[in-house]
Amino acid sequence: MIVVDGTLKKRLGGWLLAAVGVLGTFLLVEAYTSAQRAANRAFDSQLEAASLTITESIQWQDGRPIVEIPPAALQILATDQQERVFYSILDAGGGEVTGNLDGFVTDSFREEAEGHPVWKFVQYLGAPIRLYGRELKSAGWESVEPVQIWVGHTLSGRDALARDLFIRAVTRFLAMVMLTGLLMFFAIRTALGPVRRLRQLIRQRDADDVSPLNAKVPGELYDMAETLNSLFERQREGRDALLRFTADASHQLKTPLAGLQSTSELALRSSRPEDWRRALQTVHDSTSRTSRLATQLLSLARLRHDEGGIPTRIDLSNLMRETVMEWAERSDARHHDLGLGPMPDRPVSIRGEAWSLREMIGNLIDNALRYTPPGSEITLGLELTQDTATMTIKDNGPGVSGDLLDRLHQPFERGGRQDTEGSGLGLSIVDSIVRRHHATLSIESNPGEGLEVCVRFPVSGDCA
Repeated sequence: MIVVDGTLKKRLGGWLLAAVGVLGTFLLVEAYTSAQRAANRAFDSQLEAASLTITESIQWQDGRPIVEIPPAALQILATDQQERVFYSILDAGGGEVTGNLDGFVTDSFREEAEGHPVWKFVQYLGAPIRLYGRELKSAGWESVEPVQIWVGHTLSGRDALARDLFIRAVTRFLAMVMLTGLLMFFAIRTALGPVRRLRQLIRQRDADDVSPLNAKVPGELYDMAETLNSLFERQREGRDALLRFTADASHQLKTPLAGLQSTSELALRSSRPEDWRRALQTVHDSTSRTSRLATQLLSLARLRHDEGGIPTRIDLSNLMRETVMEWAERSDARHHDLGLGPMPDRPVSIRGEAWSLREMIGNLIDNALRYTPPGSEITLGLELTQDTATMTIKDNGPGVSGDLLDRLHQPFERGGRQDTEGSGLGLSIVDSIVRRHHATLSIESNPGEGLEVCVRFPVSGDCA
């Protein structure tokens, strides 16, 4: 039974969406950090520019720096967010010349700024600020004492710029995701086009069309197309075999029916009772053969089309004894030496169907009786190993040439013999039963030395 388990479109779309989601997460994280870095660079450059502007306004009077903060320095730090601006100018002794940081710059900050410019995120008056400090050497001034300039501001402008940059990046990303989804839809539809064309090609075929597919397919569909062609080939071989079987069966049934008609017509034209008796005897013999042929045809059809499981465990050795004893009492075996060879001293248990196994053993015995001359020996044996039970039936009849052994299990094959009344279905039925029981069949023969048939059954575990 075929169960629909989603669609290829949904699966491909799901995997692509998952890939885009994972990649998009990394891109969004990168966009956020990039926006923060860009905002920090922009505002840090403003702090540095404001510091340089303040530096240019420093004057010296009586050995002390005098600073008048120029409006340009404050304009550099002005933003739409109206954030607060902080600054402090320290002399060489750490005293504040001017500013509004109120002694916030500690000795550790000052020592750090002596070597290189300092950037810090700190808390001042309960608010986070960005602080920049640098030390200026007074070369060319009246005094040679260094001066430190510290400039800072709150972070609202930085946060606003970073948020704006991030929103723009997210907007572009969402637009790209939508465009990618649209392109993905058309790409998946285009990629699955060969699957739709192959499906339509198969649907348009007639029920009797088992010719190979003639289509251009991508490499991913090549194996499936080859599998379908292999299936069509097996169907064609099965159909041809069925047609041959039907034709052979019709011929096999037509011949005795034609003989019955001729015999009955001759008897009707005669007025002598002895002619009637001979005709009745001929009709009886012919109908017996025809009935057996019909029974074998029904058995073969049942075995080939019955897909039921093998339900029970059977003692193969006991089944063989019962079947051989039953056939030994028939009139067909009175001119042959039919018997059992070595048998295991304990039950041989296999999983199987009693009726089909009896049919198999009966067909093997019947073949041996029909294709060997009177007085021949026919011996059935059973050998048990660790995981295999091997049943054999051997006769000392004329045997079969090697080039015919591979064809003996085919329907209506008589091993090149036309001097018997057999139908040629016995080994075909045996082969079907052997396959049904997951066993193996082998036939060995040398002309003039008899024929040996071996059937090997698995005895460990279930063979159903």
